[in-house]
Amino acid sequence: MSAVIHVDMDAFYASVEQRDDPVLRGRPVMVGGRSARGVVAAASYEARQYGVRSAMPAARARKLCPHGVFLPARFERYREVSAEIFAIFHEVTDRVEGLSLDEAYLDVSSVAEGADQLLGLGRQLKDRIARRTGLTASVGMAANKLLAKLASDYDKPDGLVLVAPDRVRSFLDPLPVRRLPGVGQRSAERLNDAGILTVGQLRQTAPDLLIRLFGRHGGELAVRARGIDERPVKPGRIRRSISQENTLREDVHDLQALRSLIEQQAGRVAAGLAARSLFGRTVTLKLRSTGFSTITRSESLGGYTRSADRIAESAWGMLQRWTDWRSGFSIRLIGVGISGLKSSPDLDQRLD
Repeated sequence: MSAVIHVDMDAFYASVEQRDDPVLRGRPVMVGGRSARGVVAAASYEARQYGVRSAMPAARARKLCPHGVFLPARFERYREVSAEIFAIFHEVTDRVEGLSLDEAYLDVSSVAEGADQLLGLGRQLKDRIARRTGLTASVGMAANKLLAKLASDYDKPDGLVLVAPDRVRSFLDPLPVRRLPGVGQRSAERLNDAGILTVGQLRQTAPDLLIRLFGRHGGELAVRARGIDERPVKPGRIRRSISQENTLREDVHDLQALRSLIEQQAGRVAAGLAARSLFGRTVTLKLRSTGFSTITRSESLGGYTRSADRIAESAWGMLQRWTDWRSGFSIRLIGVGISGLKSSPDLDQRLD
């Protein structure tokens, strides 16, 4: 039996801050967004109760939660805690596919025979993480990556959800279509307009209608609605790039707000490089307008780097050049990435 566990740490950056400073426990904490034009990088669950979300402009977050605590991001610290968590993963299996500092898939097919053992492994992971780090994780368990990811997201925070093979349909069918990976807000609206509100309704929809609505992607949605996912867990996968992107809840028209978000994303990208002992050479900026047209710009640096400042400087320059000849813009998604990765460039090739 194939067995996959998806672990997603709960409000990771904010939770680390609350753990390290007991005064912050139980208080609404927001990482990033300290300046008036900044953007929230992470929000504790106490802050989320006021409607604050990651990637939200700081000005709006302050209106929603004026008594909240805004903290600068400490990516070096988050990377240290992440290393502790990933060490726990490797105590269970070597087949670990890290997605970010706080999220991973684990293939436990060789050590979990049946649903009971799979549930026991998931509970064991949660207990070890809580005991050694003082943090909570949401854990989903299933026969594939798609279902495991949906399961970990089902009962956050501190969730533990198993989707057994005989429960796949009863688990998926009531979910809103927006919960399926690959269904964004715009896609969900188109499905809803067609009377398709739940994954169960999506599963029962004629494939030709989905193809008319979404092209080839419609066929992929039909497969996902059945809980089918043949992607393997890829331990130690070769990374061609490292990136961070945010879909914004509100259209952003302010250049400085985007700059703040670029700086936060560059910090995460740099932390990802350092966590994997990598350097990168080509910086990419990704933008998506309110009209859903996507623009990408890339710039090769004079050498290899894992400096957040250098990555941010390059992305910011590309953004400025893109806006120079526009009288106005409206951004719904922004992302920063780096490619041309190398584990140990010669010293004279490094910019750091």
